[in-house]
Amino acid sequence: MPAELLRMEGITKVYPNGIVANKNAGFSVIKGEIHGLVGENGAGKSTLMKILFGLIQPEEGRILLEDKEIRIPSPSAAIAHGIGMVHQHFMLVPSLTVAENLVMGIEPRKGILLDRAKANREADELSRKYNLVVDPKMVVRDLSVGMKQKIEILKALFRGARILILDEPTAVLTPQETEELFGELKLLRDQGNTIIFISHKLGEIKELCDRVTVMRNGCHQGTFAVADVTEQQISRLMVGRDVILEVQKGAPAPEGTVLDVRDLTILNRFGKRAINGISFSVRRGEILGVAGVEGNGQRELVEAITGLGTWLAGKIRIGGRDIQGQSIKEIRELGVCHIPEDRMTYGCASALSVEMNLLSCEHDSKAYNGAIFTRTRAIRANSARLVSEYGIKCSSPAQEVGMLSGGNIQKVVVAREFSSEPSLIVADQPTRGIDVGATEFIRKRLVELRDAGAAVLLVSADLNEVMELSDSLIVFYGGEIRAYIPDVHGITDEELGLYMLGLKRQGDEETRRACHE
Repeated sequence: MPAELLRMEGITKVYPNGIVANKNAGFSVIKGEIHGLVGENGAGKSTLMKILFGLIQPEEGRILLEDKEIRIPSPSAAIAHGIGMVHQHFMLVPSLTVAENLVMGIEPRKGILLDRAKANREADELSRKYNLVVDPKMVVRDLSVGMKQKIEILKALFRGARILILDEPTAVLTPQETEELFGELKLLRDQGNTIIFISHKLGEIKELCDRVTVMRNGCHQGTFAVADVTEQQISRLMVGRDVILEVQKGAPAPEGTVLDVRDLTILNRFGKRAINGISFSVRRGEILGVAGVEGNGQRELVEAITGLGTWLAGKIRIGGRDIQGQSIKEIRELGVCHIPEDRMTYGCASALSVEMNLLSCEHDSKAYNGAIFTRTRAIRANSARLVSEYGIKCSSPAQEVGMLSGGNIQKVVVAREFSSEPSLIVADQPTRGIDVGATEFIRKRLVELRDAGAAVLLVSADLNEVMELSDSLIVFYGGEIRAYIPDVHGITDEELGLYMLGLKRQGDEETRRACHE
């Protein structure tokens, strides 16, 4: 086996609230490999990589690069050692060009001004060297998500990175973009670069990585050649039990319409049409998926349905009632629950306790309020029941939500929403960034609620999720419905990707079937 390029030994990290994120954890990579890093939310993998990139400091442990101990007190120190990190949420300035983003902070100068010609030239040369070809003069806001991903990787390479940490890099990519990225990462590996690939998608780990390290409860569970382990074995090491990786569900039995959208047009914050005259409906007892690359109107649609946003023209009816001008509370009283895309901004109050977050949508309920005082015993019984039923890992219901792992925060949101006996569930990226155990649990609950008669609108950038959970789906591109798929078993990932990229479109008569007319 080749010599190790980098090793982390005995890493222990304890946060000020007493949570132990890493316990004597270890991790190592060899030069010229793609190394997968997996684990449940809260397993310690993100903390370990933040330590490696200098974002936080450990209480104990050491890092060796080429057998020499190094200190990494900051990201700039990590970059100086050739360690770069590409975050899940892009760190780009949308109004600047590709070249300007690449050279930011280390700009070539012509006097006191940016030497734009040299910046463009250097960006072009670097992109061609690594086959990450982008136009250096393009403005970032006009680029696809896949192109933005390339720029983030080029930014790290431009600064001399030879060890690249990629955090969930395929979360928002189409199958075609993912395939292209994998080819580019393999080329980087073959050129001598080392890549640490963090992902919850075990199929991607198997397809791309040479080795994989599994973490659980802050500890290293083992490092394996990917060829020697199955997805099921990896998930068992992550969770400590067998996990059902495929969604188990029977045929749907849809009935009357719950959500009816007609000729809806929405303007975004720039005054451009984010949604352009779409119509569709969702019935009781079915899951309608919305597939599409992010930024094609999905967010604006969800905001309109849930009362977070307004629209220019068209109608939205829930249970036969027009919701134009209705407040969020009034819409929720129609039986709508919402799992938001951003759980920290819209899903919870991070400084409040688990108990208060679970109660937040029923704080004025008579079940929890007496004539003068709140019914503390009823509140505590409810929170204890939901914590147990939804498997929320917390020290107690009094613990701050912000101190939980991402997967457990999502479970708090889901427990509050699903326990409201909804007639319509708007699930926006319900399992993004969470581990296989929490994902299995949430998907199972969505199917159970569908079977109990709820209508489910599922918005997800995860094609595996949208294909496995949905009974039928619509594909968004440019704020329009490009395709209606009445049976998800009748389409391949590749064909779906063509619709998502705008390279293929159904005729108007076919897409009108999305309305269930």
